[in-house]
This record gives sequence, structure tokens and C-alpha cells, in this order.
Amino acid sequence: MKVLFISKDRQDPYISSASAFIQKNFVDPAIFLAKPGQSIPENVLTWQGDLLISYLCPWVLPASLLANARFAALNFHPATPDYPGTGCTNFAIYNGEKEYGVMCHHMVPTVDSGKVVAVRRFPILPNESVYSLTQRCYAYMLELFYEIISGIVMGKPLPESCEHWTRKPYRRVELNELKRLELDMPLEEIQRRVRATAYPGTQGAYFEIDGMRFEYVPEENK
Repeated sequence: MKVLFISKDRQDPYISSASAFIQKNFVDPAIFLAKPGQSIPENVLTWQGDLLISYLCPWVLPASLLANARFAALNFHPATPDYPGTGCTNFAIYNGEKEYGVMCHHMVPTVDSGKVVAVRRFPILPNESVYSLTQRCYAYMLELFYEIISGIVMGKPLPESCEHWTRKPYRRVELNELKRLELDMPLEEIQRRVRATAYPGTQGAYFEIDGMRFEYVPEENK
């Protein structure tokens, strides 16, 4: 089976483990780790083979590339079908969810809309932060990745879930808007937004007054 694995080029134990698993179980797989801001290179766009795997891939892959995967084009998504798009853990925290999860789905030209392969859920803990939920999510996603890819290696058919996407994808503009605080907001709303957007190394919630921005900085960033 000819395989293309796409992910991010960063120091991440989950990405490293997934990449190593692909290298060990497939003959001469094509593995591409994208650097921040990098465009999709020509050798990825023109790849043809059997199995395309998107694992925390930073790109929206074009329909022409998806069509080149004869067996399947699979994406491992760090959320359930209730949270397509970007900022999934942020919105789950903001919405006060008690449960979260990860999934594998087929990729189609419209982002986060392909048929669901499998979903795994777990509880959100009372004092969960966006960071802790994201890290737990990555651990569960790697476990699901091992399960799905092991089945492919052993020649098993792909699972088919009865679950479906429940909404349109969250967009970057919606996440950016979630970070904006207003002076007339109720304190409870401000606290919800602060908690839902605090993440180490990224801009958090902020007030903008007379052209000056006052940003909340999480304790771990100080």
C-alpha cells in the first residue's frame, strides 16, 4: 500500500509517534511535515497512491489530491462531529461541555464534512483548561490513530460510524471574536471567554480601549 502522511513540523511526541508508526508498518511511505506558513509543495499535490492520512495537518487539501487516494483519504480530527473547524477545544470549554472526544473521518472537498469512520469520547474535567483538554485530546487521538491504522495494516475493512456532523465548521474569525471583551459584558461572560481562550504561547482574551489593547496573560505565560 502506497501511503502519504501529512502533519505539522514541530516538537510534538504525538506527531512523532504517529509518524514513526507509519514508517514502521508501511513500505517507503511519503511523510511530509509542514513548517509554519509553508504552502503545499508540488510533490505533495501530485502524489498518487492508496492511503492519504491527515494528522493535525495545517492545510485544507485540494479535491484533486484527495481523489488520488485509491483506498481512502483519512483525517484525524481533534474533536467530535459536534465541533468541526478550528478552535474546537476553545468552543467546547466556552459552551460548558461535559464531554469531548476525537474522531477519524473520510476527507471530501468540503472541510469537515466527510463520512465519519470512528469517534471516541471522554469526560471534560471540572477544572479543565483549553491546554489540558487539548493535550488529553491528542493522547486519545493517537490511540484512535493506532487502532484505525492497525486495522488497515491487518487488512480489515474500515469501521463505519453512524454519527454525523452536526453543524457548520467553526471559523478562525469566530475564534478571534471570542477573544474580544467589552466593558459592558457581564462578569460571567468575561470569565467564560478568558477561560476559553487562554492558551500558552497564543493571544488570549483582551479589552481594546482608545486604540490600546489590554490582554489577559495566563499564569503559565508569565
